Amino acid sequence: MEERNEEGATGPHLFAMEGWISTAPFERLLHMEIVDAADGRAVLTMPFLVDLAQGAGIMHGGALLSLADTAVVMAIKSLLPPGTHFGTISADARFLYPVRQGTVIAKAQVTGQQDRTLTGEATVFNEEGRPVMEFLATFRIARDSAIRQITFPDE
Repeated sequence: MEERNEEGATGPHLFAMEGWISTAPFERLLHMEIVDAADGRAVLTMPFLVDLAQGAGIMHGGALLSLADTAVVMAIKSLLPPGTHFGTISADARFLYPVRQGTVIAKAQVTGQQDRTLTGEATVFNEEGRPVMEFLATFRIARDSAIRQITFPDE
């Protein structure tokens, strides 16, 4: 799916996504899976692999943040027309409990929209259903909102 230039340089990279609501290369690297994304809500999962561990052997906070952010993004995408360009402009996380094993699940929802600004929240749970992180974020839709150089063949 990904196209690389001959030298394997650091960018820019061109790639085709499977669809508007699908995982990008970074999200696939973290083994994220979209369980559901509709009506301003999304559920994603991610396994705790050794590559996602920090020095003390628990899941790295950056991996949890990536999952929560991506879950909110998918909730937003479920409301916007395919090809709308937007990005995270602020994020706040509260870590509640360490993840030592298993698969984590992020449940996200869009909580508001004013003009080009959207807000969303996610809670990440461990396998036992215990909340391990709360996440709040703000996103902005670009003025020129068409995504360039990315195609969505199924749309």
